[in-house]
Amino acid sequence: MGRAFEYRKARKFKRWGMMAKTFTKIGKDIALAVKSGGPDPESNGRLRAIIQNAKAANMPKENVERAIKKASSKEQEDYKEITYEGYAPHGVAVVIETATDNHNRTVANIRSYFNKLGGSLGTSGMLDFMFDRKCVFRIAAADVDLEELELEMIDYGADELMLDEESGEIVIYGDFTAFGAIQKFLEEKKFDIRQAEFERIANDYKELSEEEAADVEKLLEKIEEDEDVLNVYHNMK
Repeated sequence: MGRAFEYRKARKFKRWGMMAKTFTKIGKDIALAVKSGGPDPESNGRLRAIIQNAKAANMPKENVERAIKKASSKEQEDYKEITYEGYAPHGVAVVIETATDNHNRTVANIRSYFNKLGGSLGTSGMLDFMFDRKCVFRIAAADVDLEELELEMIDYGADELMLDEESGEIVIYGDFTAFGAIQKFLEEKKFDIRQAEFERIANDYKELSEEEAADVEKLLEKIEEDEDVLNVYHNMK
């Protein structure tokens, strides 16, 4: 069947792998949300948002329901949220959010990735000053006046609204602590929420050459492959 078939097959397996990784991440997010706020989406805003994200990722409804049921049972692993910070090659700052049931395994893996690929794992909190924690919502942009909505949402903790022309969605950035207020406003106004999550946004970016960027990408890809890793943030431009 030739090289073209092999290439398509490789891409398909990579896509399936990414989908499996996404579903695993959502499953852990559900477990953490249920642990902190209970299994009822009506009273648990964080869980409600994760279910919306699962829908956007095309995660089957039965998978979501199974994850919620498991998270409420005694068979659920006891995940802990742990953040690691360090520097990739060429001084790029990296923050890694994990959910793990074995801290020793996770920190050993993360440290080995840094050591083998020219970085260094640091101490918790050392990069806080370099990243702003934000809540980020994506909503359908149909029939929405962006300027009018922005004026209205300032009172609910929104910092910035912008139109993502590629996806056709409005992206809303707010303070980390404003998640609940913004979510409640959007739900009460019947906006179509496509995604809701937390992000760490670098307040300054480091510009690298193509070769230097490739060194950093090798480390980031290795970290992202780890099953305990939920999110990876960096300040590479």
